[in-house]
Amino acid sequence: MAASAGNNVAGRGKTVPEILALAFGAVYLLVGIVGFFITGFDDFFAHNTEEKLLFFEINGMHNVVHILIGVAGLVLGRTLSGARTYGWLLAVGYGAAFIYGLFATGQEWDFLSLNWADNILHIATALVGLVIALMPVRNAIDSRR
Repeated sequence: MAASAGNNVAGRGKTVPEILALAFGAVYLLVGIVGFFITGFDDFFAHNTEEKLLFFEINGMHNVVHILIGVAGLVLGRTLSGARTYGWLLAVGYGAAFIYGLFATGQEWDFLSLNWADNILHIATALVGLVIALMPVRNAIDSRR
């Protein structure tokens, strides 16, 4: 059974980039869902909500972004080429979110209600995205061994 380059072949285990994409996807999806238990569904673009998940300030729109990022990780993490694409999305998207946060934190126009903990997490996630996108892969991790 042949498969195109970068796609899973039946019986092949997962590569580290695929595992990371799936794990980050699951975590971000969970964070987005749990976030709605804190913020509820009103005033999606509220600024300075003081509603926090651990140290991270959130609002409804922030939760939606986390859910979308999570679903993307779960969908794209199924293949190596998809995981690499997800890595680039994280690197570029969260790199941009970090830059946005440098200017937006504490401002009335900050529609994501960011704080400095968010900014640190965003740059760390961008770096993880680069790892997923660029990590060399020699062998798949086979859970059957």
